[in-house]
Amino acid sequence: MKALHIITPVKDSLESTLETIDAIMSSKLTWPHSYTIYNDFSTPETTSRLIAEADRQGFTLINLSDITNHPSPNYRLVLQEAQRKALEADAGLLIVESDVIVHPDTLQRLADGAMSHPECGIAAAVTVDDNGKINYPYLYAAGQENKVIDSRKHCSFCCSLLTPALLKTFDFGDLDETKSWYDVTISHKSLKLGLKNYLFTTLPVVHHPHASRPWKQLKYSNPLKYYWRKFTRGLDKI
Repeated sequence: MKALHIITPVKDSLESTLETIDAIMSSKLTWPHSYTIYNDFSTPETTSRLIAEADRQGFTLINLSDITNHPSPNYRLVLQEAQRKALEADAGLLIVESDVIVHPDTLQRLADGAMSHPECGIAAAVTVDDNGKINYPYLYAAGQENKVIDSRKHCSFCCSLLTPALLKTFDFGDLDETKSWYDVTISHKSLKLGLKNYLFTTLPVVHHPHASRPWKQLKYSNPLKYYWRKFTRGLDKI
């Protein structure tokens, strides 16, 4: 791995997105790296602010409305575009979602940790709440703090590095276009390819679940309404 390509898919939720961006731009990295925001049909107000922040902070902004008419979510397209660019640069693809706040050393240590395991397909940082308690989607890791877990469960893309070993062996063009999210699919594929997925509970990142898609909070407050909306509208397919 020669570099890191860091990406954040964005769908509105401007406040949390700006926190994510600021944290990434403040990261202490010795790896050659780039940072790209993929703006997935956010409102004009959010888009305008992202344009201003890209000019101010120096990250790359790609407005998906410039390259597709497909309605949000466009995670499949984002992954395909990001994979292509990462392969060209022999880079790892480091996804940090827009409801996650990393520490200054998180990305460096995650990349170093992944490279210390030659068979690594995915290296993921554990998510915690504002009080430091492990939260969704890694509740299964509660009680296993300060470890590196060889995980057979899926790694969320909240803060995850997809290594060149994985990117070179699984073409994201083969991802099911009827789905919305692909962390489960890609995690399982990594294992099927003989790679290993590691969850670093030594590297907690703050996660405010579903900040970018508030309707998904219904999963906790009104699960019946959530699943009715999910299935009748064809949303949130994993």
